[in-house]
Amino acid sequence: MKRTALAVAMSLLSSVAFAGDSPTWGYSGDTGPENWAQLSPEYGACAGSNQSPINLTGFIDAELEPIVFHYENGGSEILNNGHTVQVNVLPGDTITVDDIEFELKQFHFHVPSENLIHGESFPMEGHLVHADEDGNLAVVAVMVTEGEANDALAAAWAQMPEKGETVALTSDISPLGILPSVRDYYRFNGSLTTPPCSEGVRWLVMKQPITASEEQIEQFLDVMDHHHNNRPVQEVNARPVLE
Repeated sequence: MKRTALAVAMSLLSSVAFAGDSPTWGYSGDTGPENWAQLSPEYGACAGSNQSPINLTGFIDAELEPIVFHYENGGSEILNNGHTVQVNVLPGDTITVDDIEFELKQFHFHVPSENLIHGESFPMEGHLVHADEDGNLAVVAVMVTEGEANDALAAAWAQMPEKGETVALTSDISPLGILPSVRDYYRFNGSLTTPPCSEGVRWLVMKQPITASEEQIEQFLDVMDHHHNNRPVQEVNARPVLE
């Protein structure tokens, strides 16, 4: 059973990394987010009731336990799948949530932010995607404001791939570099923000943003052909948003 669930999770992670291998989808027009659920039966979850992203508001004080980060390794390769720029990481980096260990698989970016906080949009959002041994997924989301350049992004963007390209990283890029120094967070239950929009994902949204320079954000947009790659916010419905 665990093996089956893990295979499903790896398939989902692959769909994030290489979304173009499945039926074509995008962020505008006939293949845009409002039509994802109709593009293919495998995207049916995109019409679900526990979808991400959301506008985080109406928080419930739950005295959340700190996330335990064990990030000691770096990225192995950087790729551009036409939907985002993504860094795949070496094995061994983990977080612990609910006494469960989740291994970091990759991190990628959206411009502008997908989630909103009290209705506020941010210039960029980073997603660190993890899976546990049973295939359950957890995403740590980090908001990015415009300001000082980010060293981790500088190292990654120095090897920025063109659309459809995967580049082996020659410099050490630590995922710690895209985490804020204060790691208080909001939590809600949601989904992948790209097809197949699978639900049951733990979302852990850092309260404190990090900064990136205007040039770094523009460099990302350049390789995205100046197209935004954020899914609009979805209905919260009956879901609690914890802090």
